[in-house]
Amino acid sequence: MKRYKRIVVLLAVLAVACVATFAVSQYQEYKEEIETSDEVILEIDPESVTTLSWSIDGQSLDFHKDESWLYDGDEAFPVDDEKITELLDQFSEFGVAFIIENVEDYAQYGLDNPECTIDLATEDQTYEIKLGDFSKMDEQRYVDIGDGNVYLVSDDPMEAFNVELSDLIKDDEIPDFEQVSQIAFTGAESYTVTYEEDSGKSYSADDVYFNQDGQPLDTSLVDSYLSSLTNADLSEYVTYNATEEELEKYGMNDPELTVAVDYTYTDEDDKEVSDSITVSIARAPDDREDLDALEAESESDDSSSDATSDITAYLRVGESQIVYKLSGDTFTTLIKASYDDLRHQQVFWGDFEDVTQIDVTLEDASHTITSEKKDGERVYSYNDAEIDLTDFTTALEGLTADRFADGETAGQEEISLTLHLDNENFPTVSIRITRYDGELCLVEVDGETVSLVSRSEAMDLVEAVQAIVLGQNS
Repeated sequence: MKRYKRIVVLLAVLAVACVATFAVSQYQEYKEEIETSDEVILEIDPESVTTLSWSIDGQSLDFHKDESWLYDGDEAFPVDDEKITELLDQFSEFGVAFIIENVEDYAQYGLDNPECTIDLATEDQTYEIKLGDFSKMDEQRYVDIGDGNVYLVSDDPMEAFNVELSDLIKDDEIPDFEQVSQIAFTGAESYTVTYEEDSGKSYSADDVYFNQDGQPLDTSLVDSYLSSLTNADLSEYVTYNATEEELEKYGMNDPELTVAVDYTYTDEDDKEVSDSITVSIARAPDDREDLDALEAESESDDSSSDATSDITAYLRVGESQIVYKLSGDTFTTLIKASYDDLRHQQVFWGDFEDVTQIDVTLEDASHTITSEKKDGERVYSYNDAEIDLTDFTTALEGLTADRFADGETAGQEEISLTLHLDNENFPTVSIRITRYDGELCLVEVDGETVSLVSRSEAMDLVEAVQAIVLGQNS
């Protein structure tokens, strides 16, 4: 009996060994069917595709082509044809790194329940492309195109197809303005800016932007404003097919500010083309609090909260049906488009190389600083002695508006200057600085009240002149 039991055990062990041997042999056979490959398994012309859909995690996006691409869920959605073409370009020459032939168990590759299924069709053929797991060995994606094989691809289609509908919208574009001829503001601001080179309207050759009254604007500030307009983030829309009710909801039926820019650019054929664009910005009607009051409240708040973070604003390009959400920071940057926002903040913004003489009145005494050209550079003198004018020029350039004057009255004079310029249109610029209060001084330029500047900045100028006339700067 014991001998019989021993035989049974031995037979059982033999059976297990045979099964294991068979499994190993099958595994070896399976391994031999995995081969490296540089085969191109799909060649589909993107222009020939008429339908495209894909599903990821149970969510699907479906499109069809009728001259241009349309979203099946809402044909009013503005599909970006180029973005769809970019998706399809992957299959124009779809190559693989490895091929696994005669596949029986698709589950081990994650292809029984694929992460993504892509369906597309031409007039002649339909295709189903399944994307499975990553291989543990080299992190390449398993792909099934329905031909009985499984492929490993190094260029993973999931990277392109893992998108939302909003990623495929044909967004409006605000160009990078090469050459602006005119800017027209309406709404919160109402004036026109023109571009004029060599106009003779300013003592600075750098001034090329002027308002309708011929007053110069700061070129760097205008260019910065246009750059902010160009770089406004149009990545988040609140509606892509705005109704009249939605335009009213987002304040676009009566925008707070509209900016119309006329510009020229060079096209692909090197031809100069004229164009224009209009951009409207607004907050919802019920949210239109005074921005200055918001900022003042923010500055006085002990929590130092940023007033712009609470602003919800919107932007629309021309008559587009898309309305974009705009950040509070961008809104406050664009809404500040007044003449005072874009004019020169400095009291004097000219080139000191053009200053031939400086007449100064300080503490009822008059002083004259003269100049001459030596070796192509302007050299300044006081009482026939050469002087270093660095502190003076730094102090004068540092005089910037704390705010622009509006009916303020001059007080006791601190200092007055007359700058003589090598400029036939502007032979002199006169600057008078008077006391306003303990913190500010009032500035008059050519007899007109202009701005309030920091008293400390004004005193820097006074001290620079005192150093010259007292002989402390030689």
